[in-house]
Amino acid sequence: MPQIDTSKVSRWDQHGREHVVRVARTGAQRTISCDTCGWRRRAQFLPWLKAEEHLAEAHQATVDPGGSTPGAG
Repeated sequence: MPQIDTSKVSRWDQHGREHVVRVARTGAQRTISCDTCGWRRRAQFLPWLKAEEHLAEAHQATVDPGGSTPGAG
């Protein structure tokens, strides 16, 4: 039986609400699911990028709680 690994991408919207998209990996298959709206999608490539895009487009959630900005520095 394949092991399931799960990670998450979280962003905050302009109202301070946290939105989370979880990435579950079973073997080579990855499934993305949004805790806020129930959106689900399979993604073989770049699941975290697709998760960030969903959060930005569907929930206007773009503030990274870790404070890191890709490419900054």
